[in-house]
Amino acid sequence: MKNIFNLLYCILFISLSSCKSYAQQENHYKAQIDSLIQNKTPRSFNGVILIVQNGKTNYEKAYGYTNFDKKTKLKIPDRFSTMSIAKQVTATLVLQEVQNGTIDLQVPIRKYLPNFKYKWADTVTMHQLLNNTSGLFSEQLDRPLKFKPGTAFNYSNIGYYVAGLVLEKQSGKSFEQLVTAIFNKCKMNNSAYPTELTSKLLVKGHTIKKEGTVVLNEKLSMKPIDYFGSHLIVSAPDLAKWNNCLHNGALLKPEAYNLMTSYTITDTHKVFSENPIGYGYGLRINDKADIFEIGHTGFHPNEGYTAVNLYYPKRKTSVIVIENQAFENFDIAYYFEQEIRKIVMKSTLLK
Repeated sequence: MKNIFNLLYCILFISLSSCKSYAQQENHYKAQIDSLIQNKTPRSFNGVILIVQNGKTNYEKAYGYTNFDKKTKLKIPDRFSTMSIAKQVTATLVLQEVQNGTIDLQVPIRKYLPNFKYKWADTVTMHQLLNNTSGLFSEQLDRPLKFKPGTAFNYSNIGYYVAGLVLEKQSGKSFEQLVTAIFNKCKMNNSAYPTELTSKLLVKGHTIKKEGTVVLNEKLSMKPIDYFGSHLIVSAPDLAKWNNCLHNGALLKPEAYNLMTSYTITDTHKVFSENPIGYGYGLRINDKADIFEIGHTGFHPNEGYTAVNLYYPKRKTSVIVIENQAFENFDIAYYFEQEIRKIVMKSTLLK
């Protein structure tokens, strides 16, 4: 009997020790992030960090100001611009039309835009617009294509505008209507399509010049032509809701979701890797890392926003870092986004 009690005691001791060790490891990554955002070198942090796993918030921090001049403190529900994270919303809406049979990803877009004045519409497909292999330049429609469509990667915001034209034509609805409906479906109550009214809810963007001066941007210069690929209004908690909807079957059927998260082209991005990783539809697909990762960045120095939205399917974990400042010095532009990602990747969260 004494041996049984000793055995039970040992099991209980080991169990409690293991729990304590796990808690210490879990708190360690939180302490690391807390310490990191105190850094002033190579730059300061100003934004919101949110980590959500299986619907539970594991970490949240609002640090800095909504407006550098007024020193109004940021809060977790504050609204930011997605910048290029908007692309995955547009891609999802397009894929919903693919499911409805109104869009074929593999036919030239001339089929849908017969009066489009650019000859390249005879060869460029929706697939190529969504995965940035169309050959279009980033911001201009009227230049010759950089390469034969489908043969290389060139990040193109204007390509998403063209995809948006097809989306509106084939759905019979405006992008504003489509975005509003999909945000409502995901219960993203602090997110919106940009209008004169909803844009007033945005925290101010700040441009940090290379020489260190700060420009507060009272209004964004973005126009509706840009919204398909570069600007929607969201909060960090709503981005976590978006991830849950998108990656867990609420928005797309498995076949369409697999199209979105597969890739035929690769590209490099400093946040994810020094080596090329896949680019799907509005998403970077990192199947080269030890932990499978899906995500996208958002950055526009002239508007004053920087963001990264990461999702780890195995543990259903969202890591969102969104700032209302952007640095013209690209070497340090994503410093905190990169470092927070590294901390999370090494933590117990994703094991």
